[in-house]
Amino acid sequence: MPHRPVSLHAPRGSVAADELRAGIDALLADQAGEEPLEFPPEVLAAAESAVSRASTSPEGADRTEVPFVTLDPASSTDLDQAMHLERTDGGYRVLYAIADVPLFVDLDGPIDHEARRRGETLYLPDRRIPLHPEVLSEGVASLLPEQTTPAFVWVLELDATGEVQGIDLERTRIRSVSKLAYDQVQEDLDRGQGHPMMVLLQEIGELRTALEAERGGASLNVPEQEVVAEDGLVHLQWRRPHPIEDANAQISLMTGMAAARLMLEHGAGILRTMPPAEQSAVDRFRRQTEALGNPWPAEQSYGDFLRSLDWHDPVHLALLNQATSLFRGASYAAFTSEAEVPAEHAQSAIAAPYAHTTAPLRRLVDRFVLLVCHAHTRGEAPAPELLAVLTEIPEAMQAAGARSGNLERAALELVEAMALSAWEGQVFEASVIERREASRSENGDGAPTRVEVQLTDPPVTAWVPLDAAVGEMVRVRLASVDPAARRVEFVAADEDGA
Repeated sequence: MPHRPVSLHAPRGSVAADELRAGIDALLADQAGEEPLEFPPEVLAAAESAVSRASTSPEGADRTEVPFVTLDPASSTDLDQAMHLERTDGGYRVLYAIADVPLFVDLDGPIDHEARRRGETLYLPDRRIPLHPEVLSEGVASLLPEQTTPAFVWVLELDATGEVQGIDLERTRIRSVSKLAYDQVQEDLDRGQGHPMMVLLQEIGELRTALEAERGGASLNVPEQEVVAEDGLVHLQWRRPHPIEDANAQISLMTGMAAARLMLEHGAGILRTMPPAEQSAVDRFRRQTEALGNPWPAEQSYGDFLRSLDWHDPVHLALLNQATSLFRGASYAAFTSEAEVPAEHAQSAIAAPYAHTTAPLRRLVDRFVLLVCHAHTRGEAPAPELLAVLTEIPEAMQAAGARSGNLERAALELVEAMALSAWEGQVFEASVIERREASRSENGDGAPTRVEVQLTDPPVTAWVPLDAAVGEMVRVRLASVDPAARRVEFVAADEDGA
C-alpha cells in the first residue's frame, strides 16, 4: 500500500492561503529583474496569433483515432504527454505523444526568446510561473481530453523484456480520450479495477525498473515534502509517489534514452548528463553505511542498495540523505557533429545516455531535442538555424535551474516558518541525518558542532546546535519562529531545562 502522508492538523499547523500569497508576492518582489513574471505584450500577441495553428500539423498526419490517455496530478492543465500502450506478438508497442510546442513557437521569435529567458516553468506553493503563455501551455498546445492537438508521437517497439527494439518519431495530431489522475488510478489498481491502459503501464513499468537495476541505475527512494491548500488553508505533508507514478516515470525515462540514442547515432543534439560519483564519495558513503550498522554489501550495486532502504527507518533515512553526494554534477551537453560528442555522455544515475524530451510545455530544452530527433528519424540534417542555437540552450537551462532553485527554497522556508509559528516552544522527536564538527578560529570563536535533523510531523529539516551521531533519534525544541525573515530556530530539548 502507498504511504499515507503525515500532515499538520488544521487549524494549529495551518496558515491562511491569503497570508501565504502575500508572502510569496513579497518574495517575487525581491526577485524583480531576476525572475521573469509577466509576459511582454509582444509575446502575448505572438501566442494569440499562434493559436490558429492548432488545427494543423506540419505533415498533415492524423492519429486522432487512437485512444490516447494522459496521467498527471488531478489539478494539472499543462499536459505534455499522452500515451497509448498495446501488446504485440513480440512484446509491447508504446505510442508516447508529446505536445508539439515547436508548431506554436517560431525559432528566434518573441515566444522563443522569452522561453530562453525563463528556461522552465516555476512551481511555487500557491502558483506557477509558466514557461509559455497560458493560452498555449494550458490551452491549444496542451494534450487536454476531447481536444484535437498537434503532437510528436514516439513509436517505441519493445520486446517481451521491455527492451526497446525500434524507434520512430512522427509529427501528427492526436485526441486524448481521458485525463487520468494518479491518486484515482492507484486506488483503482489497488482494488483490482484498474483502467486497462494503466494495468499495462504497470506491467511495462516493472519490466523497465528491472532493466534499470540490470544497468546499474539508481534512484533515491524518499518521500516528497509538499504544500497542500485545502478550504483556504495551507499545510505541509509528506507525500510518497504512488507505484503507478514510478511506472509512468519509467516510460518517460525510456523515451529520453531513445532520444539520446538517436542523437548520438546521428551526431547532433543535447544530452542530460551526470558524471559518475567520485570514488572518494563512494568510499565515504560505504563507510557511513558501516558506521550506521547497515553496511552496503561489496557485491551489491549502489542502485540496488538504495532501493533496499526504507525512509521510515531513521538509519535508512540518514543513509538516503547521505546518498545525495552520489548524485551531483547534472548538466547539459550540446553537440552539432560527431566530433563534438562529449567523451562522458551518460547520465550516471540512469546508467545510460539520456535526454530531456517529454516536457516541452514546461522545460525549454525539450523543444529543441524534439526537433533534432524528428530530423534524425526522417533521415535529414537538422536545420542550420536550429543547430546554430543548440549550444546556447545548456547555459540557459543551468541559469534557469539556479534561479528557480533559489526561489523555490525561499518559498518553502516561508511556508515552513508560517506553518511552524503555531508550534513555538514544542518539543519534537527527530532523526539526525547529518553532522558537522565545531569549527574554531585562531581567537577561539567559531561555529559549534551542529546536526541536521529530520522531523516526521511536521515534515521539516533543520540544523540544531547539538552533538549526536548520524541516525540517532534526538529531542529538539522549537525555540523561535520569524515568518517575515523565513527563520526557524530549534535547540536541544534539554537546553534551559526544557
